Amino acid sequence: MPGARLEDLNPSLWSRFMTPRSDEDAATFLAKLGMAELDGAGLAKPTVAGVLMASDDPRRWLPNAYVQAVAYRGNDIQAGSASTAYQLDALDVTGPLDRQVADACRFVARNMKTAAFKHMGRTDRPQYDMAAIFEALVNAVAHRDYSIRGAKVRLRLFENRLELYSPGALHNSLTIENLRYRQSARNEALCSLLARCPMPDEPWLTTSRQHMIERRGEGMPIILDNSIELSGKEPKIELFDHAELRLTIYAAQSDAEQIAPTASSNR
Repeated sequence: MPGARLEDLNPSLWSRFMTPRSDEDAATFLAKLGMAELDGAGLAKPTVAGVLMASDDPRRWLPNAYVQAVAYRGNDIQAGSASTAYQLDALDVTGPLDRQVADACRFVARNMKTAAFKHMGRTDRPQYDMAAIFEALVNAVAHRDYSIRGAKVRLRLFENRLELYSPGALHNSLTIENLRYRQSARNEALCSLLARCPMPDEPWLTTSRQHMIERRGEGMPIILDNSIELSGKEPKIELFDHAELRLTIYAAQSDAEQIAPTASSNR
């Protein structure tokens, strides 16, 4: 990472990856994790993965390494409006990537609504399956193309859907059609580090998983199957100009058209 020094990495962030058997010096340890490499002069310098996982704000070197989250009123962005009144909430989610995923999930949890179903008595369901949202956000930050200038992960929350934009085309031999069945890591070092990060301890995230990435190829099936079960509609995946991937997850709708904010929505 040009311009970055090992001293720019926060020891409290990279030391969390240490084990009782980690007795190397910092440079050696970080190099083993792919968080540092030797430059042309033989000096250890942070890699992109090191900056993204062990700096307090990666935007210092990668200005667009964050998640831009906006919750809107209605189902469309009011083009041409000079006011932000049509925005319910907005947040630039920064920090190490594992924190970005957790904070972006919290943004969705506090802004989504609960749909009321009255088939046999009242049944409340959230608009989105948070395990699916979590998987989608992990995929977005882990597999995006960080070399594209001016592009960021964008999270758009509407009344009837959630849109997640991730910079970069599908890599290797992945296609939209085979995403459910195949897995391929664009950023191997990032995936390896996220596989060491524990799951967020949140009441809205119920899963038996221990770490943010567990390489069993379950991420995309969880996104698709859990979302279909909740909303009855299959998420849509689209590629624009071979430079940006958009995932649309549809919200569960109330049979009785009675929608009320969740308790977590009270900010």
